[in-house]
Amino acid sequence: MINIIINEWTKFLRNSVFVYLNVFFVFSLIFVVYLGILQNKSQDTNRKKVEDEVREQWDNLKPMNPHSAAHYGSYAFKPMNLLNGLDGGVNDITGNVIKLEGHVQNEILFSEASQSLSISKFGKLKSSLLLQIIIPLIIIFLGYNSIINDKKTGVLKLLLVEGLTLRKIIFAKSLSIWLYGLLLLLLTIIIQILSLSNFESLNRLFLIIISYSFYYYILSGLATYFSSIFKDNTTSLSIVMCLWIVWTIFIPKLWGNTVEKVYPLPSRQVFKDNMKEERSKGIDGHNPFDEKRDKLKEKFLNQYNVDSLSQLPINFDGIVMQADEEYGNQIWDKYFGKNYHILEKQKKLFQISGIVNPFSSLQSLSMGFAGTDMMHHLDFLKSAEDYRRYFIKELNDQHAYGGSKTGDWKWTVDSLYFRSVKKYDYKSAKIFDKINYYALDIICLLLWFLAVNSLIFFINRKKNII
Repeated sequence: MINIIINEWTKFLRNSVFVYLNVFFVFSLIFVVYLGILQNKSQDTNRKKVEDEVREQWDNLKPMNPHSAAHYGSYAFKPMNLLNGLDGGVNDITGNVIKLEGHVQNEILFSEASQSLSISKFGKLKSSLLLQIIIPLIIIFLGYNSIINDKKTGVLKLLLVEGLTLRKIIFAKSLSIWLYGLLLLLLTIIIQILSLSNFESLNRLFLIIISYSFYYYILSGLATYFSSIFKDNTTSLSIVMCLWIVWTIFIPKLWGNTVEKVYPLPSRQVFKDNMKEERSKGIDGHNPFDEKRDKLKEKFLNQYNVDSLSQLPINFDGIVMQADEEYGNQIWDKYFGKNYHILEKQKKLFQISGIVNPFSSLQSLSMGFAGTDMMHHLDFLKSAEDYRRYFIKELNDQHAYGGSKTGDWKWTVDSLYFRSVKKYDYKSAKIFDKINYYALDIICLLLWFLAVNSLIFFINRKKNII
């Protein structure tokens, strides 16, 4: 088997056309990956610059009423993922900035673009275009030519006469082609590693390597297998190419549309209307004649044992504003939670397609391990909303308990207070803490790996293949 692998690579290197094409492809691969890294770093630099400028503006706000500052707001910036250049996933579509302000919660998840399953699961390809589309095509053609050439030259029959089993021949040739794909993959990863500086990214890269390795082996095995069992060369190539087209184009689209029908997301307008209707039932922080406000007023008058708001040692306006916020938070959690569960159901149902389509599993794992899929984006959205609640509550509490009196909207705080509000700092979840999201994808790839090896193992039962 080792001799077969060595012979295969010798034939690769002796083919000048193949060598020249590979030199061109390798340089193209390096160029694309390097450009992705440069773009990633440039975007990250710009993000940090803008983030610092926004924070500086906040720290140096002129004296302002805390509630006015809540409406002035701030921004949450999603850190640029170090592996974004490898697989951009949904990041290019969803964006990375969310406005944070009082009474308003972000709606980025529910934009028209982000509701498309094709976006929430695939997104824009970068280096992944080469890794998921181009390299697999090369593997398919190499697997086809490897067996076909040996059939034409009689080498395959000679190897069988010498005592080698067809099983070992196919397995060795599959390994030789797989090693070629693995070499290109490792070249991409090595370039990517040069831009990394933390252990978590290395963990993610390791998982990405494993995922692509399994997929490349599946393709290598199938290409050589089908080239072996058919006498008609055109038939064997047609079957493998049809599989590739069905996997990469038809099944993702068809299954994606099915998933959206089974678990549809509400439209943005429906979401906003439902939120508006529910919020209208709560306390209105800006309406002095609101009945719920009166009930809250009586509660605090009794609590402090006073007869009027002017006698309160606190600013009741700040209390009302925070009550308004907390009610809105409950409504947001209700509807955001519903949509979040729908997206989780979509993902799980879509993952099932990996049983018949390993490409779907690969894409899911590639984006997931790179940290650029919808699940990671949702994690950022939840984190940003948690910070928004802290941010607004700090301002409302300062308004209520900072020393002002009810009705005194001219009361202000200076920049010293604004600087005391902690800065938003998002840390992406560690991949091994989220590995359960991708368990089905991993299982599907493993099943395909076993299935391909089983086909090769039982190939000796096939007759009249030469």
